[in-house]
Amino acid sequence: MLAIIGPAMFAGVMLAIGVIFGNYWKSLPPEQFLAWFAHNGGYIQKAIPPVVLPALIGLVSMIWIDRADPVNRLLWTGTAICIAAVIFLTIGWFVPANTGFSSRSLPLDQVSGKLDTWLRLHNIRIALAVAASALGVWACNR
Repeated sequence: MLAIIGPAMFAGVMLAIGVIFGNYWKSLPPEQFLAWFAHNGGYIQKAIPPVVLPALIGLVSMIWIDRADPVNRLLWTGTAICIAAVIFLTIGWFVPANTGFSSRSLPLDQVSGKLDTWLRLHNIRIALAVAASALGVWACNR
Protein backbone atom coordinates (compact mmCIF):
# COMPACT_ATOMS: atom_id res chain seq x y z
CA MET A 1 0.00 0.00 0.00
CA LEU A 2 2.91 2.35 0.67
CA ALA A 3 3.77 2.11 -3.04
CA ILE A 4 0.36 3.67 -3.78
CA ILE A 5 0.08 6.03 -0.82
CA GLY A 6 3.64 7.40 -1.19
CA PRO A 7 3.21 8.71 -4.75
CA ALA A 8 -0.30 9.93 -3.88
CA MET A 9 1.10 11.90 -0.93
CA PHE A 10 3.81 13.26 -3.22
CA ALA A 11 1.15 14.36 -5.73
CA GLY A 12 -0.92 15.89 -2.93
CA VAL A 13 1.96 17.93 -1.53
CA MET A 14 2.87 19.18 -4.99
CA LEU A 15 -0.77 19.92 -5.82
CA ALA A 16 -1.11 21.94 -2.62
CA ILE A 17 2.06 23.89 -3.43
CA GLY A 18 0.85 24.61 -6.96
CA VAL A 19 -2.73 25.50 -6.04
CA ILE A 20 -2.05 27.41 -2.84
CA PHE A 21 1.08 29.27 -3.88
CA GLY A 22 1.04 29.34 -7.69
CA ASN A 23 -1.60 32.02 -8.18
CA TYR A 24 -0.36 33.93 -5.15
CA TRP A 25 3.18 34.01 -6.53
CA LYS A 26 1.92 35.15 -9.93
CA SER A 27 0.02 38.01 -8.27
CA LEU A 28 3.20 39.42 -6.74
CA PRO A 29 5.55 41.85 -8.47
CA PRO A 30 8.89 40.13 -9.23
CA GLU A 31 10.83 41.75 -6.39
CA GLN A 32 8.14 40.78 -3.85
CA PHE A 33 8.02 37.22 -5.18
CA LEU A 34 11.80 36.88 -4.83
CA ALA A 35 11.65 38.33 -1.31
CA TRP A 36 8.86 35.90 -0.40
CA PHE A 37 10.77 32.96 -1.84
CA ALA A 38 14.01 33.99 -0.13
CA HIS A 39 12.17 34.04 3.19
CA ASN A 40 9.84 31.02 2.75
CA GLY A 41 11.19 28.82 -0.05
CA GLY A 42 12.93 26.52 2.39
CA TYR A 43 9.58 25.40 3.77
CA ILE A 44 8.57 24.20 0.32
CA GLN A 45 11.79 22.26 -0.12
CA LYS A 46 11.31 20.64 3.29
CA ALA A 47 7.83 19.40 2.30
CA ILE A 48 9.10 17.04 -0.42
CA PRO A 49 11.52 14.59 1.32
CA PRO A 50 8.98 13.24 3.85
CA VAL A 51 6.77 12.01 1.00
CA VAL A 52 9.54 10.81 -1.32
CA LEU A 53 10.98 8.33 1.17
CA PRO A 54 7.73 6.37 1.71
CA ALA A 55 7.14 6.31 -2.05
CA LEU A 56 10.59 4.83 -2.65
CA ILE A 57 10.32 2.29 0.18
CA GLY A 58 6.91 1.14 -1.01
CA LEU A 59 7.99 0.98 -4.62
CA VAL A 60 11.14 -1.04 -3.95
CA SER A 61 9.12 -3.39 -1.75
CA MET A 62 6.46 -3.99 -4.40
CA ILE A 63 8.99 -4.51 -7.18
CA TRP A 64 10.55 -7.20 -4.97
CA ILE A 65 7.23 -8.76 -3.94
CA ASP A 66 5.86 -8.85 -7.51
CA ARG A 67 9.12 -9.76 -9.24
CA ALA A 68 7.69 -13.10 -10.48
CA ASP A 69 4.56 -11.53 -12.02
CA PRO A 70 5.55 -10.08 -15.42
CA VAL A 71 2.49 -7.82 -15.76
CA ASN A 72 2.79 -6.37 -12.26
CA ARG A 73 6.54 -6.06 -12.69
CA LEU A 74 5.80 -3.94 -15.78
CA LEU A 75 3.28 -1.81 -13.87
CA TRP A 76 5.72 -1.27 -11.00
CA THR A 77 8.44 -0.43 -13.51
CA GLY A 78 6.11 2.21 -14.95
CA THR A 79 5.58 3.53 -11.45
CA ALA A 80 9.34 3.61 -10.90
CA ILE A 81 9.85 5.51 -14.17
CA CYS A 82 7.25 8.10 -13.12
CA ILE A 83 8.83 8.59 -9.69
CA ALA A 84 12.33 8.69 -11.20
CA ALA A 85 11.16 11.40 -13.62
CA VAL A 86 9.72 13.42 -10.73
CA ILE A 87 12.97 13.10 -8.78
CA PHE A 88 15.04 13.94 -11.87
CA LEU A 89 12.96 17.08 -12.51
CA THR A 90 13.13 18.02 -8.84
CA ILE A 91 16.90 17.67 -8.52
CA GLY A 92 17.81 18.73 -12.05
CA TRP A 93 15.50 21.71 -12.52
CA PHE A 94 13.57 22.69 -9.40
CA VAL A 95 16.44 22.74 -6.91
CA PRO A 96 18.51 25.10 -9.11
CA ALA A 97 15.44 27.21 -9.96
CA ASN A 98 14.44 27.46 -6.30
CA THR A 99 18.01 28.38 -5.40
CA GLY A 100 17.91 31.12 -8.02
CA PHE A 101 14.66 32.44 -6.58
CA SER A 102 15.89 32.21 -2.98
CA SER A 103 19.21 33.89 -3.70
CA ARG A 104 17.47 36.61 -5.71
CA SER A 105 20.09 36.09 -8.42
CA LEU A 106 17.52 36.03 -11.22
CA PRO A 107 17.14 39.35 -13.08
CA LEU A 108 13.73 40.87 -12.34
CA ASP A 109 12.72 40.87 -16.01
CA GLN A 110 13.16 37.07 -16.09
CA VAL A 111 11.21 36.23 -12.94
CA SER A 112 7.76 36.01 -14.53
CA GLY A 113 8.90 33.71 -17.34
CA LYS A 114 10.88 31.50 -14.97
CA LEU A 115 7.89 31.26 -12.62
CA ASP A 116 5.60 30.33 -15.53
CA THR A 117 8.02 27.56 -16.52
CA TRP A 118 8.27 26.49 -12.88
CA LEU A 119 4.49 26.12 -12.65
CA ARG A 120 4.20 24.26 -15.98
CA LEU A 121 6.90 21.78 -15.01
CA HIS A 122 5.37 21.51 -11.55
CA ASN A 123 2.10 20.39 -13.17
CA ILE A 124 4.04 17.71 -15.04
CA ARG A 125 5.48 16.49 -11.73
CA ILE A 126 1.97 16.32 -10.28
CA ALA A 127 0.72 14.32 -13.28
CA LEU A 128 3.67 11.92 -13.03
CA ALA A 129 3.06 11.32 -9.32
CA VAL A 130 -0.67 10.73 -9.94
CA ALA A 131 0.23 8.32 -12.76
CA ALA A 132 2.63 6.49 -10.43
CA SER A 133 -0.10 6.08 -7.83
CA ALA A 134 -2.65 4.97 -10.46
CA LEU A 135 -0.26 2.35 -11.84
CA GLY A 136 0.19 1.07 -8.29
CA VAL A 137 -3.57 0.82 -7.81
CA TRP A 138 -3.80 -1.12 -11.07
CA ALA A 139 -1.03 -3.50 -10.01
CA CYS A 140 -2.59 -4.12 -6.60
CA ASN A 141 -6.05 -4.74 -8.04
CA ARG A 142 -5.07 -7.29 -10.66
